[in-house]
Amino acid sequence: MEDLGWSCDQLYDHSRTDLLAIIESYDGIVLRSRIQMDEAFLSKAENLKFIGRPGAGLENIDTTYCEQHNIKVFRSPEGNRDAVAEHCLAMLLSLFTNLKRADQEVRKNEWKREPNRGIELMGKMVGIYGYGFMGKAFAKRLRGFDVNVIAYDKYVNGFGDEHVREVTENTFFKEADIVSLHTPLTEETIGMVNDAFLKRFTKPIYFINTARGKSVVTQDLVSAIVSESVLGACIDVLEYESTSFTGLDEIPEALQYLQASDRVLLTPHIACWTHEAKLKMGEFLVEKIIKAFPKEYLAHRPRPVRNSSTER
Repeated sequence: MEDLGWSCDQLYDHSRTDLLAIIESYDGIVLRSRIQMDEAFLSKAENLKFIGRPGAGLENIDTTYCEQHNIKVFRSPEGNRDAVAEHCLAMLLSLFTNLKRADQEVRKNEWKREPNRGIELMGKMVGIYGYGFMGKAFAKRLRGFDVNVIAYDKYVNGFGDEHVREVTENTFFKEADIVSLHTPLTEETIGMVNDAFLKRFTKPIYFINTARGKSVVTQDLVSAIVSESVLGACIDVLEYESTSFTGLDEIPEALQYLQASDRVLLTPHIACWTHEAKLKMGEFLVEKIIKAFPKEYLAHRPRPVRNSSTER
């Protein structure tokens, strides 16, 4: 944006309070998850024309307020969809081949072949729940593995193609061997994957979540793993994680179970966190913003005067 002549400030260390003191002077904000863009914040941003969100999630932005006040909201899920798809595949293959456990054992000079006999992905029915950018990318990555791919999306239809077979929700719960969740975090999806949801599957499944942690009731997932209605899980996002992605002071009992289980793989919300995705998310976002706002419109607004102690 600076190359286009726009005035840009990097405010990574600023708190919400710091930003509230200066936000009225800005035409645009580009942010991820750390700051809540709620009505109390946005009402102070009197000149705000747009918010850019690298990636997919908009749960920290009051999009209703933005729509009512003509603040455009941009996101760039195209930028990290490939990273998410590859992470899903990597976790699934690692789980099926006992890769983590076998690696740790060999490092201790333990050669346990039979206990580490793996499972082949070939021939399995992979179910994608939610068929947006991430779901489509995962379906595409599965080509070449000789798997069957089905997908269900409550709000999208007519998407069946060479990568996926579109099915009804009932068919999804009946046929899936592996379930990968790709839904946004909304009031409807908070706690969606609960005991009732998991009991709808007619056969044991493997479960992957790289979407949003709060969409899954962790204790219910643990119960399903204990009962072996869920045979294994790949979890990149947790119900308990904060928007700043720091560790937990107290570890809930359900999370302790997941941490101890060799039928579970855990990663710290990094499915979208590749070097390539970081660049692509920015590039897609800039393309959308400059298309909506010619640089001449925003380039010459005066920058806010800030105390030098808060400069970065």
